[in-house]
Amino acid sequence: MKKTLFLIGVFISTILYGQKFEGLAPTPPMGWNSWNKFGCDVSEKLIKEIADAMVSSGMKDAGYEYVVIDDCWQIARDEQGNIIPDPERFPNGMKHVVDYVHSLGLKFGIYSDAGTMTCQKRPGARGYEFQDARTYAGWGVDYLKFDWCYTGTQNAQASYKLMRDAIHKAGRPMVFSLCDWGWSKPWLWAEDVGHLWRATDDIMDCWDCEDDRNNAGFTILLDRVADLYSYSGPDHWNDPDMLEVGNSGLTVSESRAHFSLWCILAAPLIAGNDLRDMSKETLEILTNSEAIAVDQDTLGKQGIKVRDDGDLEVWVKQLGDGSRAVVLFNRSLKQENISVSWEELGYPGYLKAKVRDLWLHKDLGIFTKEFSAAVPSHDAVMITVIPE
Repeated sequence: MKKTLFLIGVFISTILYGQKFEGLAPTPPMGWNSWNKFGCDVSEKLIKEIADAMVSSGMKDAGYEYVVIDDCWQIARDEQGNIIPDPERFPNGMKHVVDYVHSLGLKFGIYSDAGTMTCQKRPGARGYEFQDARTYAGWGVDYLKFDWCYTGTQNAQASYKLMRDAIHKAGRPMVFSLCDWGWSKPWLWAEDVGHLWRATDDIMDCWDCEDDRNNAGFTILLDRVADLYSYSGPDHWNDPDMLEVGNSGLTVSESRAHFSLWCILAAPLIAGNDLRDMSKETLEILTNSEAIAVDQDTLGKQGIKVRDDGDLEVWVKQLGDGSRAVVLFNRSLKQENISVSWEELGYPGYLKAKVRDLWLHKDLGIFTKEFSAAVPSHDAVMITVIPE
């Protein structure tokens, strides 16, 4: 009898808690996060202006929908343990900000941490998971980024499952973004826990720099996530971190390559620049509908590097209509010719296929056997190959 009651209890617990909200990220999430550009300098005014800019710039129409505040919005807990937004920076409270974002037809995301403190030493969620989830649900939060600082001897799998259960118990569907920088290899266990997980350390605003904490430029993070393609798919995405497009560390060509490769990876497209002050080139990159369509393809395949000739690489992504997206990537310091054969795409060499350049927005013609292009230094050519 006791065993039966125990099993019933486990079953009920699983129904109530042991699951994530499904169907919230059938394609990689798209949005904006405050950290890359603003760090701790977040405020009600900034978030409202960014939300306005997401709409007025055309980014909303291009598919970007989440406005996410990263660390430093929280300052303390009250006597009941409720998390308190910084009253100087958010004078009208967080629900006011959430309601404003929602009024524009956008969704709102917030940041917390699995440990006792956030990475910037603000109050963490340890011991307050269910209380915080109820608070976020009450505010109308749609997305939670959950970091991994000051976690001591905590187990990542258990800690993230606990927060997943708290979100589910709170009753409001939220995209759950795990951020332990890939240390626990979440791709092995997190498919039923979160909708996306960081598979790398933090991105830096550069081509290939790296610091003593393993944070690095996008080309290095690209290499770190390259072999994880089998673990990614609808509602569970590898996350190689946010975009640095539009920040000062990358040239236009490098930004174009960065964006092309994140699209080939089926990576979440989370902008990290100041949307209020974008150059024409930055906006054209971030809102390239043809590149975004590759990222958002409903088949949900992460692209694969099919050739690596030193500084010259070929990346291929299978698309739901049977076509292929291809990035010809040049890491070298001079222009190089890069080719891709139909066999590398999984096609027979005799197949006739239409090739379209996704940055020129131009059909290049009908080809058989292979395609080649001159690729400038630190740049990429992005094409689709569509069988006739």
